[in-house]
Amino acid sequence: MKIMMFAHDGSLNRGCEAIVRSSTNLIKEKMNGAQVFLASGKPETDRIISKLDGIYDGSARGIKRYSYEWFLSSIKVKLFKDESYALGKIHNNIVKHIPDMDICLSIGGDNYCYGEQPGWYEINKRVKAQGKKLVLWGCSIGQEDMSDRKLEDLKLFDLILARETLTYHMLRSKGLRNVELCADAAFTMEKEELELPSGWQVGNTVGLNFSPLVWKKNTKSQEAVRDLITHILKTTDMTIALTPHVIEGGNNDYEVLQKYYEEFQHSDRVILLPSDLNATQYKGYISRMRFFIGARTHATIAAYSNFVPTMVLGYSVKSKGIAKDIFGEEKLVLSIDEISNSLKLISKFDEMMREEELIRKKLQVSIPGIKQMSYKAVEYLDKLVQ
Repeated sequence: MKIMMFAHDGSLNRGCEAIVRSSTNLIKEKMNGAQVFLASGKPETDRIISKLDGIYDGSARGIKRYSYEWFLSSIKVKLFKDESYALGKIHNNIVKHIPDMDICLSIGGDNYCYGEQPGWYEINKRVKAQGKKLVLWGCSIGQEDMSDRKLEDLKLFDLILARETLTYHMLRSKGLRNVELCADAAFTMEKEELELPSGWQVGNTVGLNFSPLVWKKNTKSQEAVRDLITHILKTTDMTIALTPHVIEGGNNDYEVLQKYYEEFQHSDRVILLPSDLNATQYKGYISRMRFFIGARTHATIAAYSNFVPTMVLGYSVKSKGIAKDIFGEEKLVLSIDEISNSLKLISKFDEMMREEELIRKKLQVSIPGIKQMSYKAVEYLDKLVQ
């Protein structure tokens, strides 16, 4: 059984790495003889994932101006409103591997949250045209993200695996019957515990992750997070470990966190974790924190899966759905609008401290079931090809 993961733009986003790494492990553990290949937009960043059977360059390529392909694409688009030929050429690095595969897994968990995706739609059509199984793996999609065109694309899939109940119920409400519920594979990812850095307080360190993505959506949030750091330093004796989780150009957590570090390092209670760790190493640090505050979903999954009380900044449907499935409510999840309110941030942090033991006990009860839901994804995949 040959499986190709696609719709992945490289592992400088440690959340994307976590999905590939944990999904590969789950599939190989539960599906005898399965071979897993990855088509990646940045294949050089994925060499750290050792269990893959092959990594392909899946990057998009331009069509050379005035070439035969360019003229033919132009004619088809201008005269017939047909993008298919052009998109096939642009995404040929993925398309050319379809004939060799049995299953194609679209793994970008939230790719469908960012407007129309004509390139992915075209790849999906070609997978089905060649009689291969097409699976949307561990997705989150909001009601606001849906369109008629997207719905038609989703109907093509042999199996859609929603990673939380909000997405599951929304897709079912649209009439889709190819949808099953699972949990994000990253809940099952292993961790690697490196030596603790100087200044880390065992059992008394709070992690803080913040992202340019969230900051750009709400520019005032940067000041509110600064106020939260000040509050933690004034009212507790904890160390704050600034924790990057995405380190790619133009979307680099480390750059944002470094500014906070420079501002607060004089306190001797703020440390900045390195920018070059892999997903399992970040999880190793996060697992030893007392609390975690995070904007990146997979950084919060690393915390939840190790029973660390967690506060989520700038929720999306995935953050809301994951929290709801763990706690039965959207516990300590702040919206993109709320995170510019310093008083709201501080209030939620204080709530997390007050309810520390209650939250940890709830996680200890819920997470084993969530991990079982991660394994359900492979059961559904296996059943699809029986």
